[in-house]
Amino acid sequence: MSSPQPGIFREGHRTLHVLEYTLKAGVSVAELKVALRNVRACLTAMDVAQVLALGPQAWAQLAPTQQPQGLADFKPLTGPDAQAPATQRDILVWLHGPARDAVFDAATAVDHALRAVARRDLDLPGFVYRDSRDLTGFIDGSANPKDDPAKRDTALVPDGQAGAGGAFVLSQRWLHDLDAFNALPQAEQERVIGRTKPDSIELEGDAQPANSHVSRTDLKIDGVGQKMYRRSFPFGTAGEHGLYFLAFACEQARFSHVLDSMFGLTGDGVTDHLMQFSKADTGSYWFAPSEEDLNAALD
Repeated sequence: MSSPQPGIFREGHRTLHVLEYTLKAGVSVAELKVALRNVRACLTAMDVAQVLALGPQAWAQLAPTQQPQGLADFKPLTGPDAQAPATQRDILVWLHGPARDAVFDAATAVDHALRAVARRDLDLPGFVYRDSRDLTGFIDGSANPKDDPAKRDTALVPDGQAGAGGAFVLSQRWLHDLDAFNALPQAEQERVIGRTKPDSIELEGDAQPANSHVSRTDLKIDGVGQKMYRRSFPFGTAGEHGLYFLAFACEQARFSHVLDSMFGLTGDGVTDHLMQFSKADTGSYWFAPSEEDLNAALD
C-alpha cells in the first residue's frame, strides 16, 4: 500500500501558508529535482506539516511513467453569470503548523530553495477563523468525510492505479465581498449557502434553493457522490480577504463536475448563488504524489 503525504490529513493547526510557483524557462529536470530535494530537506527538522504538489506538466517531467489517469491543466470557466480564470502553475507547497513563526520560517526556507528554478506567483498566509468558519461566518468543510478510512477513500488514488496513494488537488483563491453578503438578513444568507449559520444544518425540502451552494456542489454522477476532502482556509486583510480553496480527491473529474455545476455549465443554466458574493482569481490543478512515488521521482 502506498503512503500518502502525511500533511494532507494532519488536522488541528491554526496557522497556514501556501506558495505557488511557475518554473523558469530552460530549467532542466535535474535542476528541478535538486531544488525539490532541497525543499524536502529544509522542512525535515521543522515543526510544520507540508504537502508538495506538482502541476501536470511538472509532474510529467519528473515521473513520466507514474501519471495518474485524467491529470490535466486547469481550464478557464465561463458561465452565464460568473467566470473562473486559469492560472495553472507548476509547484505548490502547502504548510501548516501550530505557530506563525514556525510556519514563516518554513515558507522562507522553501522560497530560498526554489528561487533559482521557479518564479513565486502566490505567497499567501492564512488562518483558522473562529471554530473553522469561512469569513462569511458559515462553518467550512461540513461535508468532509468524518473518519480516516473515508478520508483516504475520498482523497487518494486507489491501489492498483497509476499514482496510487497520491491525490489530485484543486486550488483557487476566492475574494469575498463581505459588505454585500453581510448586508443580507441571516435567513437569506442561509439560503445562499444552503445551511443554517449557527450550527451548519442542511436546509431541506422547499427551504433548500436550487441555486444554493449546497445544491450546486452536493452532486452524484452515475450514482457516485462527487466527494472531496476540503482543506481550505481564510486569508486576508481589512481591504482584501477571502478563502483559499484547497481540496484533495481520488480523481480530477470530481472537481470539474462540481465546478461546472457551480458555474451553470451543466445544461440547466443555474449558477451557484454564492458567485454573486465571491469571485475566483486563480485556478490550478495539481498532483500530490505518494511518498514512494515522490522519493522515486526525486532520487
